[in-house]
Amino acid sequence: MNKEQKSSVVAELTETLKGNQFVYLADTTGLSATQTNRLRRMLFQNGVSMRMAKNTLIRRAMLDSGKDFGDLPKALVGSTCVLTAESQKAPAETIKKFRESSADLPVLKGAWIDSAVFLGDNQLDALVKLKSKEDLVGEVIGLLQSPAKNVISALQSNAGQKIAALIKALENRNS
Repeated sequence: MNKEQKSSVVAELTETLKGNQFVYLADTTGLSATQTNRLRRMLFQNGVSMRMAKNTLIRRAMLDSGKDFGDLPKALVGSTCVLTAESQKAPAETIKKFRESSADLPVLKGAWIDSAVFLGDNQLDALVKLKSKEDLVGEVIGLLQSPAKNVISALQSNAGQKIAALIKALENRNS
């Protein structure tokens, strides 16, 4: 690979890293060509793009992106592919599903999720369980609505009729 080609790869990777909040690094060493193609197909179907590149080029693109990847560049050892997606869990879920038929391959080296760094293959389960911002907002809204719903349902039930009668009796007594 000549200098122009390397510059082009770094520029492409830099733009990819700038445009994504969810970046995964994985090692596909040990997968056959058939398995790699199947993995690529699964990733594509789940909205995940996969790019193989040399570690030095990935490291350079991380620096050029202007983002703080923390300790993630330390994971750039051996064969590395960069996975990016619009969904924070899509790469982790796809790797986990693919592993059901491929003996713990590919290996997750690390992930950068909206400025949080996850290093090591042992983080895969945690990444699969991560909730998106929309999920968390929905849960908070549900929790906030819950007490109001309980009061409304109590007022609409027989207990609500009893409360209304009690309030009316108190009102008549004070008059």
